[in-house]
Amino acid sequence: MRRHLIAGYVVIVLGFCFLSAQAQEQNTIGAGNQQAIELSRKSTVVQRSYRFLLSQAAKIHNPLVRKETEDAIANPKTCIQHRANLTQQDKQRILENLVKAGLIVVEDQTAFPGGLMAGVFPPVNDDGSACPHLPQPFLSAPGSEFGGHHSYPGGLAIHEAKNDMAAVNLASDYRNAYGESYGKGSAKPGQSDVFIDEDVVMAAPIWHDWAKAIVFQWNKDGTEFKELNFGGNGAADNNSSAGNSKTGAHHILGLAETMKRGFDPVLVITQASAHAVPTMGNEFKVVNWLRAAAIIAQIDPVEKGYLTTDKHGRLRLPPVRKLSTLDLLNADPPQTNLIAEYTIHNLSDSDFILSTPAITTVQIILRELAPEFGFDANDTASYNNGFRNPVLSFLTAERLLMIYGNKGLQGVRNELRQLRVRKLLQ
Repeated sequence: MRRHLIAGYVVIVLGFCFLSAQAQEQNTIGAGNQQAIELSRKSTVVQRSYRFLLSQAAKIHNPLVRKETEDAIANPKTCIQHRANLTQQDKQRILENLVKAGLIVVEDQTAFPGGLMAGVFPPVNDDGSACPHLPQPFLSAPGSEFGGHHSYPGGLAIHEAKNDMAAVNLASDYRNAYGESYGKGSAKPGQSDVFIDEDVVMAAPIWHDWAKAIVFQWNKDGTEFKELNFGGNGAADNNSSAGNSKTGAHHILGLAETMKRGFDPVLVITQASAHAVPTMGNEFKVVNWLRAAAIIAQIDPVEKGYLTTDKHGRLRLPPVRKLSTLDLLNADPPQTNLIAEYTIHNLSDSDFILSTPAITTVQIILRELAPEFGFDANDTASYNNGFRNPVLSFLTAERLLMIYGNKGLQGVRNELRQLRVRKLLQ
């Protein structure tokens, strides 16, 4: 095993010398970022979603969380704090620590464009300085990998706005369903007697996907950077037993950022729960994502309260708030320390169930209609930059899917013609 790890370090260190020309693209800032910026600025739905997120951030009561959240999405010069002052040697050490912890697969060095360094540390502006900057503003980032949900300029803002609405509404539903409401004349009219933290519910969806502005940069042909999956080895991640906790880099990098910005465990663990509810045998996934983020943020997750250890020495989710009055981890059988916010955030991130098949279907429709609007789907750069990406940024795949379901191909065709009338399609 030790020989394998050492060999892995050599691959990580030396792999950069053997990158193909294509792989090199993800070691430099996306050549198509500026075009995506210009497109997202023209989209009414992107701008509306972005304004909604700003209004949600402004409602956060916690001064630190409000200040940092507004800075992260509204300040074009926001500092990427988990990247501040990192040297190449620092990055190499972090990669080695991820390998030692079993949280990254060394074989991905050759499979991922640009190698593990590009996957964990995508190129950013002013890299290595005290204040590295985003390679593109929050506003122009997509919502996922190319061909995935919200994969167009501005898709991130639309995705996060939908998730934030869902989280707030779900929290209200939970309060109404499981709490008692005070009647008129009460000291707290209309309020439930169960507490769900509105700050956490609003902030977690914004922060969960924030790092997509770093990970999913734009290529010149209108496609996107690939995303590295890590946070486990994909086979034996459940305390060396069978389990897969590999996940997208954006998820872990976002956690590293909130850790570095000093957010408390309730919010950070809620944020980490987006990709899996830490119950029904899935706690190990959330634990591994927090471990990986802490290595990147260069902090001790136990000392900072993001994790704790049980009687067997295994890392677990810690008790928060009043949960410390009962030792759930040493019960028989042991239980996960859980609050409602973790589950609410996870449920609010489920829009992909509609959004992913929506874009898959709509991409087929757009390829069918493209010749009518002067585009050849086989001419990748022209098609993506002039047709696919503008159509999706202005209309969204979800809207077009609903129109297609009710009005057929002609309904979609009419939507595209309206874009041309408005001179949004050339």
